[in-house]
Amino acid sequence: MDPVALVALAIMTVALAIAVGVAISRGRTLDGARDVVAAALPADASRPAGDDLSDDIGRLRRRADTAEFALAQRLRDLAYLADLVGVGIVRLTDDLRVEVANTAAHVFLGRAPGSMVGRTAIEALGDHRIEAVAIAAREAGSATDEVAPQGPDGPTLVVRARRSPILGIWLVLQDVAELRRLQRIRAEFVDNLSHELRTPITTIGLLTETLARDAEQAGEAVPARMRDRIGKLEVETGNIAQMVSELLDLARIESGGPQLLLDDVDLGRVVAESVERLRPFAERQGIELRTTIEPGLPRVRGEAGRLGQVITNLVHNAVKFSQSGGEVEAGVRADGGSVVAWVTDHGIGIEPADQPRIFERFYKADRTRTGGGGTGLGLAIVRHIVECHGGAIGVASEPGAGSTFTVTLLAEGPTP
Repeated sequence: MDPVALVALAIMTVALAIAVGVAISRGRTLDGARDVVAAALPADASRPAGDDLSDDIGRLRRRADTAEFALAQRLRDLAYLADLVGVGIVRLTDDLRVEVANTAAHVFLGRAPGSMVGRTAIEALGDHRIEAVAIAAREAGSATDEVAPQGPDGPTLVVRARRSPILGIWLVLQDVAELRRLQRIRAEFVDNLSHELRTPITTIGLLTETLARDAEQAGEAVPARMRDRIGKLEVETGNIAQMVSELLDLARIESGGPQLLLDDVDLGRVVAESVERLRPFAERQGIELRTTIEPGLPRVRGEAGRLGQVITNLVHNAVKFSQSGGEVEAGVRADGGSVVAWVTDHGIGIEPADQPRIFERFYKADRTRTGGGGTGLGLAIVRHIVECHGGAIGVASEPGAGSTFTVTLLAEGPTP
């Protein structure tokens, strides 16, 4: 090829690369980039060496067409895959216009197929809350919300938005209406069952207490073996009542209601009252209860009743898993900007393999050592309550040496 033509081809190639880069950097599609290539073709093909130059640029244009076709096929394939798994995919430009939307997204949002591309987010998505998720993702990097854009009879969508590392925002829409329906059914079932069980359990408990009192009054007239069986019946009735109460509590917590009634709470007082409430139970088990409460503690923001439930559950577990003659200590201390409550026992402890899972629902650390009692819901309820208060719960334990549970809450308000 002529040297002049080679120089011209090199200059044209550099200019073409810059033009394509500028087009793409401004968010233009491959159609726009192809127009740039087409505009770069020489107007006068009769120029010397022009045929060679036209051939080279033609090859570039065909390569761009091939790349565009491959990209379109890849996008269609990915959209088809997203439709198969029932997930809506929407891509927005930085100025919130729809570039890509698969079939599932159109169905979830009640739009005619192909009608969303090119429209603004509010026009295409039809719900200001979804647009707000996209805006939040553009600013913060990611955002999530749950909406029902077609009303209560339409799909319930979890909208997850994430800012692209290149350009634009990706939205993923997932229909969770059936999941929410099943959750409501489960919560209603547990709620109804718990209420139905409470009446007979309460009656059995009262009858057992009466029987135990009569046996005590009868003295030697009732054999010791009979009194022992009555005592065990009383204990097991209490265990059943606790199981039903825990099931009902967990169902209510996981259903999202009722909401916490927040107030400034003296956590030291909550711990002291919870320990006193369980002192008769500890005495029957032969366990000594002690409290260590640091003076001048700042208050925490929360609901005193729920926080008392946390401490009561932890102390009850500590007493239950301690040997007769042992000791359980509960206390509160300030730690920087937090208030930490703890419960320590010197009982059987928890194996290292079990410690990461003891806050899961229905999980029991060691059935052979716990005697199979309980539902495995108590610590799950404790974790839910603490997390609803914005706090954290942890455990440190050594098998055979005991356990320490700590609840950390953010300090707020003046000292009591």
